[in-house]
Amino acid sequence: MDFAPTPRALELLERVDAFIHTEIEPHEEEHLQGTLAQAEGAFSVPPLVAELKRKAQEQGLWNLFLPEPAAVPGVPEALAGPGLKNGEYAVLAERMGRSQLASEVMNCNAPDTGNMEVLLHFGSGAQQERWLAPLLRGEIRSAFCMTEPDVASSDATNMQATAIVDGDEIVLNGTKWWSTGIGHPECEVLIFMGLTDPSAHRYAQHSMVLVPLDTPGVRVERMLPVMGFLDAPSGHGEVSFTDVRLPLDAVIGTPGGAFGIAQQRLGPGRVHHCMRLIGLAELALEYACRRAMTRTAFGKPLANLGGNRERIANARMKIDQARLLVLHAAWLLDTQGLQGALGAVSQIKVVVPNMAQEVVDMAMQLHGGGGLSNDFPLAGAWAVARSLRLADGPDEVHRGVIARLELSPYKPEPAGSTA
Repeated sequence: MDFAPTPRALELLERVDAFIHTEIEPHEEEHLQGTLAQAEGAFSVPPLVAELKRKAQEQGLWNLFLPEPAAVPGVPEALAGPGLKNGEYAVLAERMGRSQLASEVMNCNAPDTGNMEVLLHFGSGAQQERWLAPLLRGEIRSAFCMTEPDVASSDATNMQATAIVDGDEIVLNGTKWWSTGIGHPECEVLIFMGLTDPSAHRYAQHSMVLVPLDTPGVRVERMLPVMGFLDAPSGHGEVSFTDVRLPLDAVIGTPGGAFGIAQQRLGPGRVHHCMRLIGLAELALEYACRRAMTRTAFGKPLANLGGNRERIANARMKIDQARLLVLHAAWLLDTQGLQGALGAVSQIKVVVPNMAQEVVDMAMQLHGGGGLSNDFPLAGAWAVARSLRLADGPDEVHRGVIARLELSPYKPEPAGSTA
């Protein structure tokens, strides 16, 4: 078990770091303030982003998340990604997590990453040509519609929205919310997950369907703020589907196959989320240390007041522990696949957002009232960490998975059985 970055991961990390430092960071504050000022219904993407994307493509810093190069017609080899393992990409995701812009600029932003992986592994040739190729080229954006407002979506079998096969068509009805990416001006396609056959096995009832955003019956009802942030220009929206009719070939894979696809989508995606959060926690700790050493109160630096040295030490230890846990999960995904990594992936999904929320909160406290404002990136970072304790499965669900796996070997033998 070796968590040391491979030579190619280190080489890419140096290039990613240099690109962020020279091309992105000088514009980060201006971009952040510009997105914060955007109002619902008027999201826009500054020309700067397209220019940065062009530079990232030219430097080969594109689609770094893909587990294998995307051999898709219409996608130049230079844009197909280097085919990194999860453990290799993890160190890059951490570096990107320190920046609001980096993941988007390098075409490594959620939910497009997960949607592209779904299409790469499960999409038909026609689906890849129509949707995957322009996503890989960075020409369009996408959204994922799974969570619903009227049921406990932590149990996906509660889903009420339907995707009913009707001859050579599939008909969608229902309401989804927290559909990330739906507000982006370049969003052109959604992946909708709905109930197809309630009489089938509980994990064979649902289908995933590709839905062009301009399909009749699809309506974005509103954008949803996260702790007061609209998260422009991508945003998270509530979307209604009313008798939306699509050809049956819009289904990804086969009707009833959504759960298997979803699990494959979410495993690596959780590693990506967690490593980006570790980068965000590192950024918050840097802000905390700088503040603690340069601000004085009661005749002393803040670092020497109120147990702040202990808090900073704890933050360092928790970040490093969380990183090792994520690298272990990535190693298991790379060597044993999703089933072998199931418990580890659930562990990181609980540990890392909680750790990041705690570290960011500590940094906010050291910044006093300024920590609550948009003068620093801390309030937004706190909202990101807090929201990821719910996204991709809440803490409680993942703790349930961990406990089930831990208790499984101790299950009593059925009465009357012999050893």
